[in-house]
Amino acid sequence: MVRTPLTPEERERGERLGRLLRVARGERSMVEVAAAAGLSAETLRKIETGRAPTPAFFTVAALAGALGLSMDELLVSCAPAPVA
Repeated sequence: MVRTPLTPEERERGERLGRLLRVARGERSMVEVAAAAGLSAETLRKIETGRAPTPAFFTVAALAGALGLSMDELLVSCAPAPVA
């Protein structure tokens, strides 16, 4: 299966998600947050740095739960900018 390249908008949305997660993580270590979400620290690192810009829904939901974020907050913060 060949994966289609991501659009610039998809990459930007992934970068916004990564920034939001980094801020929400605060002083907690990647290992601590990743373990609380049931993920590897490497997966969290890839998401936070934008190297995994389109993580699976349940991965994002697990991170949101571990960080005390609502899915609504994530949606508002990571939604594409309106086209003018």
